[in-house]
Amino acid sequence: MIDILIYAGYFILIINLILYSFSFFRKEKANGFFVGYLTFAFIMQFIMEVMYYLHMNNLYAVNIFFVGQMIFLGLFYESVLKNKKQKRFVKYSIIAVIFILFFQFVIDYKEFLKFNLLGITITSLIIVVFALLHFYNMLTDEKEYYYLNIGVLFYLFSSTVLYLVGNLTSGLSDDVKYLTWTLNALLIVVYYFFILFEWKIRYDQNKKINN
Repeated sequence: MIDILIYAGYFILIINLILYSFSFFRKEKANGFFVGYLTFAFIMQFIMEVMYYLHMNNLYAVNIFFVGQMIFLGLFYESVLKNKKQKRFVKYSIIAVIFILFFQFVIDYKEFLKFNLLGITITSLIIVVFALLHFYNMLTDEKEYYYLNIGVLFYLFSSTVLYLVGNLTSGLSDDVKYLTWTLNALLIVVYYFFILFEWKIRYDQNKKINN
């Protein structure tokens, strides 16, 4: 079951990357930072999959993925937000998180060679904060990247809770651990579907305008 969800996620991610790249390079109607995020996500997923099949420890690659995800999505939100104070908040927050993780690395670099719960939690939750800021702005502004934002908020908040629960229940049975990872794989698929639906909505809107 989990393998089906994982490869379904890969497949939808590739579709999203192709569609958003096509929109950006042909008509420049996709955000460049978000296209960069999809490209980064695809490359990292491919690397982690190869490392898994070669029986290599890929946990440090997972930690790199979460940091990169924070940077790309942070830059995406910084470019979407229009309030200057909010833009500065995003920039300073990204820098602060990177500094915290760098300080952790200096103290004990081995934290990045295993499941780094601190890194995963703060890099995910700071993006959740950015997404909430964007939702707040959409109350009085146009609903730009509305469904994409729902997907980001839904996935990162839910997956962070799962990681925290999984860490707290690490001493439980393998069935519980398997359920946690299965739910996370399902969340990723749902998240990528939100991104795909966002592209469809924007494509239909642009098509109507051009016609």
